[in-house]
Amino acid sequence: MANHSQPSELTWRGIVIGALITIVFTASNVYLGLRVGLTVATSIPAAVISMAVLRLLGGGTILENNLVQTQASAAGTLSCVFASLPALIMAGVWQHFPFMLTALLTAAGGMTGVLFTIPLRRVMLVDPVLPFPEGVAAAEILRAGAAREDRGGIRALMHGSVLAAILTFATAGLRVLGDGMTATAVWGVSAFRLSLGFSPALLGAGYLVGLEGGIAMLMGAMLTWDIIVPVMAHVQPNPAGLPASTFATGLWKDKARFIGVGLIGIAAIWTVLRMGRPLLASVRALLERTQGASCASRTETDLSPHTMRTVAGIVLMVIGGLFFIFARTYVATLPALAATLAGLACCVGVGLFVAAACGYMAGLVGSSSSPISGVIILAAMCLSCVFVLLRALGLFAGMEGQHFAIGFCLYALTAITASAAIANDNLQDLKTGRMVGATPWKQEAVLLVGCITGAIIIPPVLNVLYQTYGFVGAMPRAGMDAGHALAAPQPALLLLITSGIFLHQLDWNMLLLGVGTGCVLIGIDAALRRKGRGALPPLAVGVGIYLPMSVSVTLAIGAILGHVITRLNAGAGSHQGTMIASGLIVGESLTGVVLASLSALSGRDSPLSLLPPGLYTTVTSLTGLGAFCGLCAWFCMRQLRQDHR
Repeated sequence: MANHSQPSELTWRGIVIGALITIVFTASNVYLGLRVGLTVATSIPAAVISMAVLRLLGGGTILENNLVQTQASAAGTLSCVFASLPALIMAGVWQHFPFMLTALLTAAGGMTGVLFTIPLRRVMLVDPVLPFPEGVAAAEILRAGAAREDRGGIRALMHGSVLAAILTFATAGLRVLGDGMTATAVWGVSAFRLSLGFSPALLGAGYLVGLEGGIAMLMGAMLTWDIIVPVMAHVQPNPAGLPASTFATGLWKDKARFIGVGLIGIAAIWTVLRMGRPLLASVRALLERTQGASCASRTETDLSPHTMRTVAGIVLMVIGGLFFIFARTYVATLPALAATLAGLACCVGVGLFVAAACGYMAGLVGSSSSPISGVIILAAMCLSCVFVLLRALGLFAGMEGQHFAIGFCLYALTAITASAAIANDNLQDLKTGRMVGATPWKQEAVLLVGCITGAIIIPPVLNVLYQTYGFVGAMPRAGMDAGHALAAPQPALLLLITSGIFLHQLDWNMLLLGVGTGCVLIGIDAALRRKGRGALPPLAVGVGIYLPMSVSVTLAIGAILGHVITRLNAGAGSHQGTMIASGLIVGESLTGVVLASLSALSGRDSPLSLLPPGLYTTVTSLTGLGAFCGLCAWFCMRQLRQDHR
């Protein structure tokens, strides 16, 4: 498979190594996404790992390494289907995740993301407005690895992974450490809350998010629990006479989170509108450049039009067939056919728009910071409105038809989510390849392979996590400990929006309040950027409102630590810090998957617990706090010691 007239690039061993890395990071990202609603880009740690493996095997080149990390990057992107698939469980449509229906739709949706972004490659990658920060960073790491050994990066990744695995095992496995602390102050009918989680993965994720995003999420959490919820407690009646703390939690779940939904929606719309003109200009320039032209250069050769048409035809047939099978299970043939055609039209129309938007935004701010969640929310609203219209025309009548329409929207949304996620990452990988002299069609080919590899591992991981922990609001069997259920915030949000549109139960007052708040924050963010005084990302504020406070606070701590370390290092960024942070995420996530597998095999929630549930109280919370503070101190000292050598 390798071309010996050029340095080794597309090789069988590279495909195998990329597949193995993809499996590991896909499993960890699915777990992390269901727990806290976040995933982490894996291109950089995958590049470091592949460098080490190829060096051991001998004969590795920078081009082969680039293709390995390109394939493995599907782990941090295709796993984003965790945002929609669990909603089918929460809605009662599925009782488990069927392997074929889940894997094929995920793979086919991801492949459309690859195909959608290929026509934009030549224009977007040379656009000076689009810096592609993560693509450039990955290219620099590949170049550094080709020039000299990066053993320090490997050690940092391993140290972070091992330490996070030990702490996670002690917390979630042995249960000798607490996983968080909450302090509540009650004043009359109002409750003010401060929560902190002791998650190594969240600490690492906050470091990678950066100061602006972390502070914005902290601001959203503080705004919610120190202003919005206490004010609501005075306005909303409490007929059941619940304690102030319990009542406050209910207000956040049923009311305040809708403000975050509205804020996320308007922030996503603003982002899409802001980049609409340059995106159209890029497409116009692409059409002008490619009329009657052919590219002979190896570094400018995409997949052939014949190959793209063949793959597109197969992918659309697979998606259409899966849609019809899903629909035919619940409704008659004619409505099933109508649902299939409507779903395909949305996948092509809405999917193309979403893929282009996410690809452009990833070029502006990077894959990790791209507001893909907000764009998926808009896609969910569009799909729901289409099926509300079909229902008004007489299709899907009755409660059963309504239940089917909600489920079908969520199922179709999985394909769009996979497409948007891959598009969000694909152009970053192609930018990396452009900088190191890779062959685009080979990168595009291994991304298609990565979609298949990641899709195979996603269904069993989802099933293991669901059967072991359950999701908040959806437990697989009676008697399970609901306190340890996975929060699955994105699936819950998408179900809330989709069912709310069909059932006319959306709290529009809260949504409009969120929209108004978002407009104010957009203005503040624009003013800060114009004056060069930083930024206040409105989307991050909305996410801080929606996610549990313990998540936002821990993320903010990670972001602040990263900023402090950078200042102490005289403004220099820390490659060691990036690798340690990635290790913290990988270590906790993989340990969580292993513990979930042990629980599933044993049939018990905590088979390794050393303490009975009654003793898992203040003492363990304090010991968990001590361990978390120790982790933060080690994180800082390790980087300062390394960077001052």
